[in-house]
Amino acid sequence: MIDINESVMRVLLALIVVGPLIGAVAALLPAPPGLRGKSPEQSVLRHGVAVTGVILAAAILLALGFDHHQPSRMQATTDISWIPALDVRIHLGIDGISLPLLVLTALLTFLCALYSYFKPPTGPSPKAFVALLLLLETGTLATFAVLDLLLFFLAFETVLIPMYFLIARWGGEGRTRAAWKFILFTLLGSVVMLLGLLLIGIKAGTFDMVALATDNGRSLTASVQVIAVLAIGLGLAVKTPMWPLHSWLPDAHTSAPTVGSVLLAGVLLKMGTYGFVRILLPIAPHGFRTFAPYLAAFAVVGIIYGSLACLALARRGAKGDLKRLIAYSSVGHMGFVLLGIATMTATGVNGALFANIAHGLITGLLFFLVGALKDRTGSTDLDTLAEETGLALYGKAPRLGGLLAFGAVASLGLPGLAGFWGEMLSLFGAFEPAAGLSRPAFLTFMAIGAFGTLLTAAYMLIVVRRVCMGGAERELPKLADVQGYEFAAWTPLVALTVVAGLWPRALLGLTDPAVHQLLAGGTR
Repeated sequence: MIDINESVMRVLLALIVVGPLIGAVAALLPAPPGLRGKSPEQSVLRHGVAVTGVILAAAILLALGFDHHQPSRMQATTDISWIPALDVRIHLGIDGISLPLLVLTALLTFLCALYSYFKPPTGPSPKAFVALLLLLETGTLATFAVLDLLLFFLAFETVLIPMYFLIARWGGEGRTRAAWKFILFTLLGSVVMLLGLLLIGIKAGTFDMVALATDNGRSLTASVQVIAVLAIGLGLAVKTPMWPLHSWLPDAHTSAPTVGSVLLAGVLLKMGTYGFVRILLPIAPHGFRTFAPYLAAFAVVGIIYGSLACLALARRGAKGDLKRLIAYSSVGHMGFVLLGIATMTATGVNGALFANIAHGLITGLLFFLVGALKDRTGSTDLDTLAEETGLALYGKAPRLGGLLAFGAVASLGLPGLAGFWGEMLSLFGAFEPAAGLSRPAFLTFMAIGAFGTLLTAAYMLIVVRRVCMGGAERELPKLADVQGYEFAAWTPLVALTVVAGLWPRALLGLTDPAVHQLLAGGTR
């Protein structure tokens, strides 16, 4: 770690939040003569790589300057009055909970921009594509950095429009329907969430998330907390996505371009679970405890439902889409995150936060790999990949096959890789839930969740067997193996999946003190 002045940390955090927005505006302007490449398209795609690279560098520098001895303390804080009449402030800050999500977002966006530079998206103007990608980044980063309820809502909503257009304009078959379904589900959830946020702010007299978390619900009556948790929780559950509010996700993933799927799974789904941890747990603990058993029940239903849907898609003759299968797997994986949060224990919440990061790394890698398969074969249909084209990846593209197998075993929670720790800690949290929660009920949820891990292993191994080891009787030409730009985009995700699996303390050391303080009454 390096010693960085607090004022420099503030500047870095402000750059991380605002920088992509400035870059999005600049992307729409004509490139200066000295920066033009072989074509205008190439110059704007290079611009996207440069801006996201600067933001990633700033995020890494911020992480290095972060005081790891006090991860529960809000650092790099900026607090400026914005709308005095409503007491809305431009309040930014990071702690051990938000810092990993901030770095993950910056990393995945940079890798998507790098991938798009070498593999330009098929569709309308690259200028619009880069501008939307950067606008999406600024909204996501702001969601994890702001400490005011109304600013959180604005940042939460900012990502909807760019993701809608990325799906609708650069997506594949059925993109228009999928984009509309995405925007309608999330907007309806957000309207209900806004009412809950306003209720908390009006009743408590402030929208400041730090002050509200420190108050720990003492200024809110039990009925206000219950209503607020129900309203805000519904909006967050749609974005997570929690069963049965998940139906927009498979269509969105199936139709989205590769980078859209990576960012949707890697960071956008984390905004919902982050809201549960940052807002509902500390600000309305009584109301959250009322709904915690129901949240856990929906979570484990989602785990089983997602796994069974994947098994149905993976079987021979089902014409299952590989992108759709990974989307349903996300419903199951995010179920473990919600289960950990519902336990209201430090163990469970730490597991949820760890699973958030692990899912972003592993599922981001899987969507990159499926995009590469589609580029090479023209299809993501499992039957087509496994039988009709005789796609035995181990023989035709061994590096690509090896990476797909790695992503699959990481996703099923193999010990030693990142996917293991989050699921295990969430189940441990359910073994001993917080006081006031029914232990027999949570033991039942734990058993159902553990059974879900077996189903996950089953469908992932079926996918590996069919795609990597299957083949037709006739010999087919080899496929292009991993290219240099693909290696550059995927290696960080592989490396971090291994590091997080072998050295979980690197992440848990950040989140654990912050979670303990949050559950005890907010962050200072």
